[in-house]
Amino acid sequence: MEIEYLFNLKSFVMARGKMLSESSSFLKGVMLGSIFYALITTLGHIRIGHRNRTHHHEHHHLQAPNKEDISKISAAERMELSKSFRVYCIVLVKPKDVSLWAAVKETWTKHCDKAEFFSSENVKVFESINVDTDDMWLMMRKAYKYAFDKYKEQYNWFFLARPSTFAVIENLKYFLLKKDPSQPFYLGHTVKSGDLEYVSVDGGIVLSIESMKRLNSLLSVPEKCPEQGGMIWKISEDKQLAVCLKYAGVFAENAEDADRKDVFNTKSVGLFIKEAMSNHPNQVVEGCCSNMAVTFNGLTPNQMHVMMYGVYRLRAFGHVFNDALVFLPPNGSDND
Repeated sequence: MEIEYLFNLKSFVMARGKMLSESSSFLKGVMLGSIFYALITTLGHIRIGHRNRTHHHEHHHLQAPNKEDISKISAAERMELSKSFRVYCIVLVKPKDVSLWAAVKETWTKHCDKAEFFSSENVKVFESINVDTDDMWLMMRKAYKYAFDKYKEQYNWFFLARPSTFAVIENLKYFLLKKDPSQPFYLGHTVKSGDLEYVSVDGGIVLSIESMKRLNSLLSVPEKCPEQGGMIWKISEDKQLAVCLKYAGVFAENAEDADRKDVFNTKSVGLFIKEAMSNHPNQVVEGCCSNMAVTFNGLTPNQMHVMMYGVYRLRAFGHVFNDALVFLPPNGSDND
């Protein structure tokens, strides 16, 4: 009996172990399958647009025009260039951004040919276009569609920024001087995320009218440019924009000066100076920022006004600046 009992016990343990093993294998399979599905979904989503590409896109570092070349242009041609550059500015805001909203409205947006604020809801103290959502990607989509539908015949460049961004629009126009807006330009500060290269919204995003046309044609095609960022988890609005634009054959380009310094910056001047003092104590100015920087980000309302003072109001009387090209403010503006 004892031998029979031990035999039965052994058989039970072996059977139980087999069941646990099979159960464990099943659970592992389910987990691995889920992970694999998530990766396939995400990678498939990120790789959107590759199938339409006829050749491998090489990342470009777009640079500003050479000042010596600009100086060779006649005064009449310069004036015509100044008038032909029209930039429409889009600022995405939420009620919690009200102090930044006020600072942006009082400072750099006055230098846009037209600037409009797109808000997640109505805010009585400020005029804005209510897009009735606080989802940043949906806000961006609606803002771009509104801008294209209403202003496609009036503006050739569209600049989008967050309310924590300060922009020098004259530097933006100078950078774009030799760029053809009928070509699909999509530029700013580029970031690499896996196979996806995108322009960070923190530094501001610039689209040519051709890029706007291509984007607009895809906004109503959910399989190419979905309203939701992803099936498993959402991706940021700037990444989602890059996915849609890649489907349209528009690729992210990094903007920089002749010294290969970024002109669209995702940090504030103060932070750049601190980093330069730590990393290049003997070259703080040279190690900091481009002389023709277009944007800085992460500013407080007070810092916005300080930037406005430094960029537009501070003058060295007795010293004459001879710029090769002057961009005139919009008619009727109260620019500084």
